[in-house]
Amino acid sequence: MTGITSFGAYIPVYRLSRDTIANAWGRGSLKGERSIASSDEDSLTMAVDAGANCLSRLDRNQIDGLYFATTNAPYKEKLCAGVIATALDFRNDVATADFGNSLRAGTGALRAALDAVNAGSAGTILVTAADCRLAYPRSDQEQLFGDGAASLIIGKEGVIAEVESSLSINKEIIDVWRNDNDRFVRVGEGRFVLTEGYMASMKEVVSGLLKRAGKKSSDIGKLVIPSPDHRSSASLAKGLGFDPEKQMQDPLLGSLGHCGAAHPLMLLIAALEDAGPGDTILMASYGDGADAFVLRVTQEITKFRDIRGVKANLESRMALSSYEKFLSFRGIVEAVSGEPFRLLPSASNYWRDQESILRCYGSKCNKCGNCQFPVQRICGKCHAKDDYEKIRYSDKEGKVFTFTRDQLAGRSDDPVVVQTVFDMEDGARFYLMMTDCNPEEVAVGLPVELTFRRIHEGADFHNYFWKCRPLRKGGIHNG
Repeated sequence: MTGITSFGAYIPVYRLSRDTIANAWGRGSLKGERSIASSDEDSLTMAVDAGANCLSRLDRNQIDGLYFATTNAPYKEKLCAGVIATALDFRNDVATADFGNSLRAGTGALRAALDAVNAGSAGTILVTAADCRLAYPRSDQEQLFGDGAASLIIGKEGVIAEVESSLSINKEIIDVWRNDNDRFVRVGEGRFVLTEGYMASMKEVVSGLLKRAGKKSSDIGKLVIPSPDHRSSASLAKGLGFDPEKQMQDPLLGSLGHCGAAHPLMLLIAALEDAGPGDTILMASYGDGADAFVLRVTQEITKFRDIRGVKANLESRMALSSYEKFLSFRGIVEAVSGEPFRLLPSASNYWRDQESILRCYGSKCNKCGNCQFPVQRICGKCHAKDDYEKIRYSDKEGKVFTFTRDQLAGRSDDPVVVQTVFDMEDGARFYLMMTDCNPEEVAVGLPVELTFRRIHEGADFHNYFWKCRPLRKGGIHNG
């Protein structure tokens, strides 16, 4: 059987209250809060985090492909899936592909992965979807959107949720879109978008899939359907014969927001976190038509109770101090022109040193066992030359040895940079910037983990590297 063999999610640590957004414009609040990607995050970095979270139990050499879905890739012409696969330290012979331009990109990538595994062209594929969409200031969508990423691994061994049936429909409509030079998402007239777009497509695909699968609404344990607002999904579920109170998965609009192409997979992960063996889940997604899948949960689900999924990410949070900072993070306003330091990256150095820059490799001396980061040809302890093994550190944890709070190195909207020296368990010492933290709460001995982030832009390409952050274990963020 083919289906989901692992899952993982990533939600940025920052949350912005919708009351704060509403007060900035003197308009009504849609209540709750939404997730906010930090200034050093984008859809690519969030996809790396989500992908890493579902790989914790697996040998990365078993992955045969990576499909990345988003509506706002950082590059218009460059394979983002290739960067993600490298940062996740996959083999060089994995198949990589980008899916975009639709809110159904995430489920489109999922369908393609299922087809590839069923056809035998790949044994295991990681599907990762992430979005960080921008809505017009003061609009409802500015409050309703959220940032986040979700990942699923598709294979035939150790399946925790078998895909029993699926259906896709195409419905051409101009309801939610961006033109080539648009920065903000455009949305058509509300009633038209809901009735002729969302409602019509979702009713057709869900009822059609139930008929194809030979099931009734009462046979479904959990209905997973993203909602464009706080009410439409419940109305849709009721009209299809489901009990919204008992059968519908929380659409997470109040605590997270709508995460674009990643949202259907995000809700599916939330449903799997509470699912038991034998449960049946129906997931559907909307965007110029709709996709829908029926999944049956297997006994393997009992082995995945400690995965860092939606619950743990929602619990680990920090409040963003102001709406203005959100605008600055997204580049909508610039607090002070320029940055304190402007460094120009080198494309040739980026290519030559990508094992350390992207894969986060260090080296361990074969003679004395000394560990170093980045990879060093000469051991700093016994001075042996070219006698080492490479070690991936991106999935390891460390503790702060010492740090400084640099008041001049940061952005104008986030001026304090915590320059951090921390040690891994094997003694490798790192010197990196810390992110997602309260600088005043950083202390010697603080547990940290690595996260893939944007450092700066220069030479007309994005410069990605690793930072550390306080370990996210759920609950109030300890940064």
